[in-house]
Amino acid sequence: EMSVLQEISQNVKSIKQLDYAVLARRANQIQKELSQGVRKPYKELIDLCWGDPHSMDVKPLTFVRQVLAACVYPELMSSHKLPLDVRQRAQWLLGRCDGGSVGSYLAPTGIPEIVQRMSESIRRRDGGVPCNPDNIFISPGSQWSLTVTSLLLTYLNNEAPLRTGILTPVPCHVTTIMSIKSLGAAVIPYFLSEEHGWALQVEELQRALESAKGGCNPVALYVINPGNPAGYVQSRKSIQEVIQFASEKRLFLLADEVYQDCVYGKNSEFVSYKRVLAEMGPPFSDTVEVASFHSVSKGFMGECGLRGGYVELVNLDPNVVKYIFNLICKDSTTPVLAHFAMDLMMNPPRPGDPSYPLYNQLMLCGAPVVTLGYIKNMLVKNVKTAHEVVNSLPGFSCQPVEGGAFVLPRVFLPPRAIQKAKEEGMQPDTFYCMRLLEEMGVLVSPGCEYGQKEGTYHIRFCIMASQDIIDEVLKRLTTFHTKFMKDFS
Repeated sequence: EMSVLQEISQNVKSIKQLDYAVLARRANQIQKELSQGVRKPYKELIDLCWGDPHSMDVKPLTFVRQVLAACVYPELMSSHKLPLDVRQRAQWLLGRCDGGSVGSYLAPTGIPEIVQRMSESIRRRDGGVPCNPDNIFISPGSQWSLTVTSLLLTYLNNEAPLRTGILTPVPCHVTTIMSIKSLGAAVIPYFLSEEHGWALQVEELQRALESAKGGCNPVALYVINPGNPAGYVQSRKSIQEVIQFASEKRLFLLADEVYQDCVYGKNSEFVSYKRVLAEMGPPFSDTVEVASFHSVSKGFMGECGLRGGYVELVNLDPNVVKYIFNLICKDSTTPVLAHFAMDLMMNPPRPGDPSYPLYNQLMLCGAPVVTLGYIKNMLVKNVKTAHEVVNSLPGFSCQPVEGGAFVLPRVFLPPRAIQKAKEEGMQPDTFYCMRLLEEMGVLVSPGCEYGQKEGTYHIRFCIMASQDIIDEVLKRLTTFHTKFMKDFS
């Protein structure tokens, strides 16, 4: 008799336990020990693994929470404690719901008026490039919409002798890799050039494509801009080269642009793939297919728990769009508050609105309101501090962080540390992270989780945290790293 385990898809069984899971389990044990009064060199554990600003003492934007509060509890709209534009926005949003309630069902593709406003926001972002609201689909987070799009690509190749292949960057956030593999598609890794600031190089794309011959059928190229976890921002020239490559090889472009608002480099600027594609003109602008993803979880908004995202499709055959619509409609609709948060992210207060001056000014987080200006300024300082401190430590090398939410420095581990890691059955950078967790109470991710060139080791940590937390983490890291290198030299 066949067991249930034997009937599980091989695609699911091939997903291995993450190295992070081992660290997370130990972190949970340490939390319990601390709560039970066990004495350690630190009083509290700090987790910088995830890009969740609100879990790391970054307070939510006041304007966003004011509007959402009024939507959930409409009686607040009669209070003059809320600015006029907050009450007006809440009233407008509720007017898009049946019964004027956030508890109502929505259309599977989203509230039409909100989708229309999103298309106008995208058009403004892209310097006037047209945006068709019929090609925008709101989803429960960008990862969900990326999985649905990848699922369609897999279905298109379902009867072919070779599996669908998707080119993915190394390093790359692990949830995407897991999603692609669980669908039965093949991951075709291409390496970003760490020596050149994690640049995406077309020569490497060509190498990766050649390596896939005979093993799978490459149909898509996944790019992350700004980078996660590498923190790079693609130049317009780089994007043009990637588009030309995709056109030549007939690859569908999956553009993960969720950190588009988080750009820190002085000479860096976010430019969307869609905008560059339009500016390149025919034949590229008419033929290259692109899916662009964004989310309220990422960036300055940081509303991870609301689970709101979207995908915009460019140059897809209407018949194909129809099937994506069907895939989306078969699931439950995106939560109402996620729709509202999406509207607030893409249509924040503008000059002339009562909330605009407060929304943009640099105000201390300890004040009654939290502003966009304050959060932006805080993160710019965090990036500068983290980069300087990490690069000052012998045995570390950190490329400039131009955008995104993470720092991914390379750590040159001594041979004795690498040997000790092997003896304990760990990857060397996982061993380093475990020692950092045990001795200093800091939880970061090992680079092996995201992919890295053989013989190199990295750690990743989030900089979307309060300045106090970042300062404390860097202090603990400095103490630990100095001792670690001495112990294993």
